[in-house]
Amino acid sequence: MPRRALVENRPWLLAAITAALAFYFLRENSLAGLQPIGGTWLILLKGAAVGSLALYALRRCRAHDAWILAAALALSALGDMAIELWFEAGGALFFASHLAALSLYLRNLRPHPTSSQKALGVALLIATPLACWQISGSGQVGLYGLALGGMAAAAWMSRFPRYRVGTGAVLFVFSDLLLFAGSGPLQAGVVPDLLVWPLYFSGQFLIATGVIQTLRRDHQA
Repeated sequence: MPRRALVENRPWLLAAITAALAFYFLRENSLAGLQPIGGTWLILLKGAAVGSLALYALRRCRAHDAWILAAALALSALGDMAIELWFEAGGALFFASHLAALSLYLRNLRPHPTSSQKALGVALLIATPLACWQISGSGQVGLYGLALGGMAAAAWMSRFPRYRVGTGAVLFVFSDLLLFAGSGPLQAGVVPDLLVWPLYFSGQFLIATGVIQTLRRDHQA
């Protein structure tokens, strides 16, 4: 979409992208060589990225499912901010976000999924919590992984565009696995710092735009 059209018709998407890029390059571990900012402003900037996606969902569609999507995104945005202050509180908010997204996808399951779609859905459901537990060594993180994997599996099995919403959910899984690895086996590496936020935001962006695209098509039909 041309930039002017994005500004005029999708201002909240532009705000989300701007906030996400600003957070990535202004945070303390940025490789851009810019002066980092910290404290409250950085936390608010981080929350504004996915928070703007929640507002985009509300502005672009008034369907009940759009409100569920907006709630899931809003909980994620709160989790983005809370995790900077208290990791467990942020994790609880993301857990609630996954449950909200799971309810959305279960309401919109694909009528006749293929065998390969079913297989990948089962793999996500089983492998995600196991990987979270193995990487972190924590039962609580494994339980969180069950909600994460359930969300991703249901997203892949939903009627929403698989290569947008399904892929977005898988990117979310990878970002969280890297996040946990950054506190464990990859603690001394730079990969988590480089990739966790881009994978996470890209996943949320794909999910938000993919779901709203489908809901708007339904509404116009």
